[in-house]
Amino acid sequence: MTAIASLCVFCGSSPGKNPEYAGAAKALGRLLADENITLVYGGASVGLMGELADAALKSGGKVVGVIPDFMRAKELAHPDLSELVVVASMHERKAAMSELADGFIALPGGMGTLEEFSEVVTWAQLGLHRKPCGLLNSQNFYDPLIAFLDSMAAQGFFHENRRGLVLAEDTPEKLLRAMRAFVPITADKLLRAGKT
Repeated sequence: MTAIASLCVFCGSSPGKNPEYAGAAKALGRLLADENITLVYGGASVGLMGELADAALKSGGKVVGVIPDFMRAKELAHPDLSELVVVASMHERKAAMSELADGFIALPGGMGTLEEFSEVVTWAQLGLHRKPCGLLNSQNFYDPLIAFLDSMAAQGFFHENRRGLVLAEDTPEKLLRAMRAFVPITADKLLRAGKT
């Protein structure tokens, strides 16, 4: 059983074309607040990021935003967060969010979301952390990525020992249960899995 007091959520700074994505962001924000789990996210007030933070705050949750100074200067920072951490660069942002969180969730989003989630999964397979990484697969958004991960595993580039590092569920409740049930893969097992 993985103890989770805080979760880092990566998601779009745009709302996307399907209103259900905003619904998933709001549902996750409310769930984290109800479960007394601190939300750590990118600190913006726009897109799914804003929907997520607003829902958590309205439900009485603690929300910590981490934002680079150049983005705060463009007035993207959420004004009502429990805490806003301002850093110098995108690299520092990701490092700070990782330090503050007990696990990672990706909601629908674009290249930034994909890059952030891919990095924390890469860190997990290198044994740099033992935290759960999950995709909130709202409206089957991540089906192509899940299929690609399975293809990488089938082609020998993502060993089956590591494939289990990426959890995926279609509701916040199911994903949180899966993350709490996550059993970290030991660094020794990861190393024996080969270099892929």
